[in-house]
Amino acid sequence: MAVKTILPFDNPVLRCRTKRVSKIDKMVLRLIEDLTHTLEQSDGAGLAAPQIGSSLRVAVVCLPDQKPYAIINPEVIKRIGTREIEEGCLSLPGYQGRIKRSCSVTVKCLGIDGKPMKIRARDLLAQVLEHEIDHLDGVLYIDRLENRNKVYKVDPGEEKKSEKPLSNGVTIGSVPAASASNNTINGGVKIG
Repeated sequence: MAVKTILPFDNPVLRCRTKRVSKIDKMVLRLIEDLTHTLEQSDGAGLAAPQIGSSLRVAVVCLPDQKPYAIINPEVIKRIGTREIEEGCLSLPGYQGRIKRSCSVTVKCLGIDGKPMKIRARDLLAQVLEHEIDHLDGVLYIDRLENRNKVYKVDPGEEKKSEKPLSNGVTIGSVPAASASNNTINGGVKIG
């Protein structure tokens, strides 16, 4: 296993749709190990293969106090409801935005053993699954912002967010501090 570098949000690899895995071979298992190890060394709840430079449809999910697991060729087959949440991404560290996600989702995928699985999820797990599947489709959470030019800087322990531009010209707006809930980690979720 190796800790890989997580690609930044402006890397073109993150904008490409991934390829389905046709066979779970040693290369795919190594990718899952690298994703898992990299995620364990980060402060996130999920990590998708494009974030470490792979174009395969693979992601790893790890909620607090749970063991990480891989999802291969995931697809959301059902969404229920919507909710507004704070979200961040390991490819855009230190920033968050308020977006809409489903209240619950059903995802079909393959497990590491190659067997089909269905995951019914709500709250944080639903959010993580949608976020990682978005990565596999070349979509970033900043694409889901109502105002795509607004994300905000999150400084640990700081109550107010500050206006600061990203290197690509995206404006970061001032937003009131997020309140913690059972669906957030540190006031917002840093996913993959």
